[in-house]
Amino acid sequence: MILKACSFLPAATKMIYDMGLQDLLHGVTFECPFPALEEKPKIVRCMLEGKNYSSAEIDKIFSASKAEGKSLYYVDEELLQEIEPDIIFTQDVCEVCQIDTKCTAAAVYKLQKQPQLIPLSPQNLDDVFNTALTIAQALEHEEAAYTYLAKLQNRQSQVLDKLRQHRMPLKRISLLEWIEPIYNCGHWIPFQIAQAGGIDMLSNPSGDSIVTPWEKILKYNPEVLVLAPCGFETKRSIEEMGLLTKRKGWESLQAVQSKQVYVLDYDLFTQPSASTLIDGIELLAALFHPQLFQVPAHLQHKYINLFTLNQDVQA
Repeated sequence: MILKACSFLPAATKMIYDMGLQDLLHGVTFECPFPALEEKPKIVRCMLEGKNYSSAEIDKIFSASKAEGKSLYYVDEELLQEIEPDIIFTQDVCEVCQIDTKCTAAAVYKLQKQPQLIPLSPQNLDDVFNTALTIAQALEHEEAAYTYLAKLQNRQSQVLDKLRQHRMPLKRISLLEWIEPIYNCGHWIPFQIAQAGGIDMLSNPSGDSIVTPWEKILKYNPEVLVLAPCGFETKRSIEEMGLLTKRKGWESLQAVQSKQVYVLDYDLFTQPSASTLIDGIELLAALFHPQLFQVPAHLQHKYINLFTLNQDVQA
């Protein structure tokens, strides 16, 4: 029997494609990466889809929805019934960012054929790698995961080996997952930072990101400030940089004075596909230690130096 799978998690969709198992995928979410969006039916949608709310408005809407015990995500149950999947990959890391297992279970309850729900809820970097194996095993193509992960771990080792070879000191980093209100970074992101030759003492390794007072960032005074709001690509993030640059004390930050403030695409961090997280490590290493690493060509469009952008605008 050939299995039919649906992915309610963009990261899972990305890994399924990376491992060459996309022929087994029959449905995705509206946030899944290309080419899945062009090739597969969109089953999961969101009330905010197509809207252009500010960071503060998005936070307020999601907070109110969570307080009321409601979800902003919904499932096209008719389409799901038509597909009749054997497996649905879901998640329980964050009910704000993606549909969770509880909401998915409610949607599939009425289906004549009950699919197996497989939650993928990594907490750290190793967990993310293990999700690739979980996916491949569920799809009965375990070897695909070993081939995939071996290549990624080779890239990971190359960065670490070079840092050790040159005995590079750790850079003092702050990476923010949201800017209004300010959230620090959590889960696997602190591990990415560490493997790129940095340390974020305001982060929450293997745990949720949390609201962080601006005063704490000023006191910590990072050497490098990385801004990667969840769900935002660089162009969208730049629209709201004034929320930070107009704060009292902005100009005093070491990262600002040394012009090391970077805006990066969210999917290098808050979409935990094994391959995109390795991309994130390689890009961070080049930003933290440019004397050792160059930004890979395929990642040149994934970041902006805030001060280079300002110079371009002024010119």
